[in-house]
Amino acid sequence: MNAFLYGVALQWRLDIRSKSLLITCYIVPLIFFLLMGGIFTYVMPEMKNTLIPSMIVMGVSMGAFVGLPPSLIETYGSDIKKVYKTNGVPLYLGLVTMSISAFIHLMIMCVIILLLAPVLFEAVLPNSFPLFFLALTVYIIVSLSIGCVLGQAVKNQAKLNMISQLVFLPSILLSGIMFPIDLLPDFFKFLGRIFPASWGYKLMADGGFQLENLWYPLLVFSAAVTVCVVLLKKRESE
Repeated sequence: MNAFLYGVALQWRLDIRSKSLLITCYIVPLIFFLLMGGIFTYVMPEMKNTLIPSMIVMGVSMGAFVGLPPSLIETYGSDIKKVYKTNGVPLYLGLVTMSISAFIHLMIMCVIILLLAPVLFEAVLPNSFPLFFLALTVYIIVSLSIGCVLGQAVKNQAKLNMISQLVFLPSILLSGIMFPIDLLPDFFKFLGRIFPASWGYKLMADGGFQLENLWYPLLVFSAAVTVCVVLLKKRESE
């Protein structure tokens, strides 16, 4: 256990120095929040009620789908994998430590948004902080599990960047965080429900932490974990 905790702490310190993680987990989400938060609340004052979950969904999606996968490719597509095997370290350890480190960074970013939004834009705080953070935890974990699949399944950095954007952009545009989802055609409404962002947005809304909004994220997480296990076993045999 001590070795595992040391590995997590070491990975967290390494990630702090990572320019990619700094950009995707902090700089871009927070700049988007500062710019678009003012625009959204000015154009649509009623968005003050949903600004916090909206900005958090964007930030978590950016960090999980765009920030985490390249780190996985750097680890499992380089000599680091050989070091793991040589020293008898399970390959899943890198996946787990990087995911936990990314989780901590994303949670810090979300707390920053939660603290600044009421001050800067008069955003409405959640009615129940325990349920909000529970929903946020579920959404971050589910998003990171998808990021792990991307980082494991795609071995080419250029292809990964393209595929990550194909997951990230629909998650933002079709989730209802930019504009009411009822304005979308039926096909795009259906397409938006495929991505966890729309479900995470519902979960974090006041009164939204219910089984009807929870079953699909849990299903996606279970599927992602299964795929990651299969891909890791495949890498072990290579």
